[in-house]
Formats: sequence, C-alpha cells, structure tokens
Amino acid sequence: MTSNGAVLEVRDHHVSVEGKQILNGLSLTVPAGEVHATMGPNGSGKSTLANTLMGHPRYEVTGGRIILKGEDVTDLPPNERARRGMFLAMQYPTSIPGVTMVNFLRAALKAVQGQDVPVREFRERLFAAMAVLKMDESFARRYVNEGFSGGEKKRAEVLQMSLLRPAMAVMDETDSGLDIDALRTVADGINAMRGEDVSILLITHYQRILNYVTPDHVHVLYNGRIVRSGGRELAAELEEKGYDWITNAIDAEEGARV
Repeated sequence: MTSNGAVLEVRDHHVSVEGKQILNGLSLTVPAGEVHATMGPNGSGKSTLANTLMGHPRYEVTGGRIILKGEDVTDLPPNERARRGMFLAMQYPTSIPGVTMVNFLRAALKAVQGQDVPVREFRERLFAAMAVLKMDESFARRYVNEGFSGGEKKRAEVLQMSLLRPAMAVMDETDSGLDIDALRTVADGINAMRGEDVSILLITHYQRILNYVTPDHVHVLYNGRIVRSGGRELAAELEEKGYDWITNAIDAEEGARV
C-alpha cells in the first residue's frame, strides 16, 4: 500500500502498440476498497489500459510507471503481477479444452497463494462463489470456456476473481454481450466482493452495469488519457448526452492551445 492509501497508481503512462501511440500520459489512482469506472468512446484506449496493467507483452510502455501496493510493477511479467494481487477479467476469455474449471481454479489459487488449499476448504469456497453467480455445481466439471455462452464466460471470470480475491481487479468490458439477467448476476458477484481488501477498475463503454454496481468514481478516457472525472452522476450524464459533449470540448481546448 502506498502512503496515500492507494492500491493502484498509474503515473503519466505512455503506451504504444506496433509503433502506434495509444496512451498519452494517463494517470489514475485507485484507493483501497474503491470501485472506479473508466468509460470512453471506441478507440480511446480502454482495452489498452487493461492489457497494459496486466503486462501484456504486445503493449510497449514508453513512459510512466505502474505502482501496485507501493511496488513498481511496470517491468514485471503477468504472472508476477498476479502473485502480487493484480487480476484481469478479459473482454474475450480464452477457451482451454481438456482442462476442467475445478482443476484450473485450484491451480490458479495455488499459483497465487504459493501453496495448496485443502480440498474441503477449496470446495466450500468454490461452491459458495458459484451459488452467488447462480451456477450449477456441474459447471465446475466443464472445460474452461469450452462451449460456454457469452454470459457463462463472464460468470467464469467473476468466479475466478471471487476465489482469488485480488487486491486490484481490472474488468475489461465484462458487461459486453450480456443479457439483462446475466448482467444482474455478474453484478451481484462483483458487489459480493466489495470491501476494503479488494479494489476494482471497471472498464466499460456503456453505463448500464453501473445501474447495478455503483462506482465511487467515474473517469472518462479520450485520446489515451483521462479527461474528466466525477461521481456516479457523470456516467448518467454520458448516457444522456453521449461522449461528443466531452470530446468536442476537449478538442476545442486543445485547438485553442495550438
């Protein structure tokens, strides 16, 4: 934890992908136990931010630092970030044929904690988390994301998060492709995790998940940096007005400085 109580600090971050600059001096602080929502139009850098936080090798950091619980993790690989408490719920989860959910989840928990969890304790934790997400116990015997619907894949991501209890959970458009019932169920799983030991960054294009998961702060991302921050009311204003009212104002401000 940093001296200011932040679990995550992104400091003046610059990131490029295949030679194209995507993030342009992005800074963000997420204190312990808070839920922050990052919104923005397509191409603003939302998924780049998510992948960079988790250390995807395709994303080249050209400036700035990522501080997790007081430690600089900018140059650490994804597995080391995970061990230190970072988690990414992916927008497009990958299928792993031949590996059951129960084996995958137990291996992930061991990798993060550094030791096996007793079978009885693991099963109790697993089935309690599955009950919150309205998953039948047979789900645990299925192969990871193999033949899953979009809603099942997103529930599986939240299930992983529930078991691992990361210090910093980054959720990249977890609401995309969900019908209203699945959205509510996923939101219930997220809300069940809220507490002082878990901070959450919800990255989303729409505000609808914020009808069920109330954020402490909302940030608007545009041209690779955060251009507006506010409370829940900012998301409601974006829903009403769209992004143009902000992006046009930012373009005008930048044009005036030229």
